[in-house]
Amino acid sequence: MHFVIKLFPEITIKSAPVRKRMTKQLRNNLRKLLRPLDELIQVDMDWDKIEITGPDDDDLARQMADVLARTPGIANFSRVQHFPLGDFGDILEKTLSVWADKLADKTFVLRVKRNGKHDFSSHDVERQVGGGLLHQSQAAGVKLKNPDITVRLEIRQTQLYVIEETTKGLGGFPLGTQDSVMSLISGGFDSTVSSYLTIKRGLRTHFLFFNLGGRAHEVGVKEVAFYLWNKFGASHRVRFISVPFDEVISEILCNVHNSQMGVVLKRMMLRAATRIADEMGVQALVTGESVAQVSSQTLPNLAVIDSVVSTLVLRPLVTFDKNDIIDIARKIGTEEFAANMPEYCGVISVKPTTRAKEERVAREETAFNFDVLEKAIANKWVQNIDEVMEEIKPLAHVEIFDTPQPDAVIVDVRHPDEVDIRPLKLSENTVQEIPFFTLQNRFKELSGDTRYLLYCDKGVMSRLHAELLVEQGFANVAVYRPGK
Repeated sequence: MHFVIKLFPEITIKSAPVRKRMTKQLRNNLRKLLRPLDELIQVDMDWDKIEITGPDDDDLARQMADVLARTPGIANFSRVQHFPLGDFGDILEKTLSVWADKLADKTFVLRVKRNGKHDFSSHDVERQVGGGLLHQSQAAGVKLKNPDITVRLEIRQTQLYVIEETTKGLGGFPLGTQDSVMSLISGGFDSTVSSYLTIKRGLRTHFLFFNLGGRAHEVGVKEVAFYLWNKFGASHRVRFISVPFDEVISEILCNVHNSQMGVVLKRMMLRAATRIADEMGVQALVTGESVAQVSSQTLPNLAVIDSVVSTLVLRPLVTFDKNDIIDIARKIGTEEFAANMPEYCGVISVKPTTRAKEERVAREETAFNFDVLEKAIANKWVQNIDEVMEEIKPLAHVEIFDTPQPDAVIVDVRHPDEVDIRPLKLSENTVQEIPFFTLQNRFKELSGDTRYLLYCDKGVMSRLHAELLVEQGFANVAVYRPGK
């Protein structure tokens, strides 16, 4: 099995030292991400590409392609067959070995890229080999514009690459090539998409959650933060920080005028975020704000909110329309998280200001007891992102089985992307797919007379949601965890 990785174009235009550093970082990231799939996978770096080789196994190839499609820094990647370069007859034979069956009853065009010194041109190869493909396969014909299939070959010095399939990559810069940031994440559409965009740009993105009250919301935010990291940024460990903000909310409700509460809350969050970022050596904060989307996000309000700190505040979505944000959330797999996220906010102004004044807000804050904010910061909880789900305290006891129980329905709670890559196959039990981010709402629709065993890869999400369901009074739920 052989993949060829093409670098994101913005990497290729960097100076030679920067380009080399970024390519090396991408190579190292891929080694870290791919090695758990199979220790025999090799990742090698060249000036303008990265090549990956591994055992010939279709399931492994799908898993590797999934990793490559969501790793920042990749423009596209191709699965290829790699051969020593021979004459035109040999090139034709190798190309037919890959493409003959796929060309049956299809129109095609052959495209060749060539690098190195040869006594023939790319056009010569296209003409000679393309004619051979037409006559030695069941192809419907050659079509230069809008063919059914484009067959691609690359010739590099003495090597021939027959490209089987090319897939678009994520783009952006490799993680580790840019500085760290801290994203203020609430679990909704905006903060999850802005976090994704900073990860994609190569920024090592930590997650900061202000808990306004409610365990279900905290669990939901941890789930989506873990998902974003695990899917797009798992080459680098980051932190998840939870700050208890319920007493801050109470202080604002008691001592701040209704119209100013939203702005004051955002200022308190930035104050706390800046302190925590300084402690961690993080130089910038990230928020999901978009101009005029809600009342607190007008330019005057944003200016007053930002004035309370000197830390750089990045807003990747500042000019995005809401529909554009939702489209990205759908593309990256966080739309259902956001749509099912438990909401809680105790600060809802009846007539919120849209043109906050620094003097008025500062005057309102004189009645605020800042010891409450200090207490919240001191009581923050910092965890490694790969441990956040495992360290959630159990709510209720649930049974865990290492083999499927007779007559039980296995509920696969993994994200649909994971199910597609590694489907759960059982011969004796029915498998029902309900993603964990919709399970709490959908479980009530299931039969109360059926025994359900929740399943996920590591047994963490399944256990957590089984506990939540048991706490709600459902006695017909347990966990299926093979090899526990």
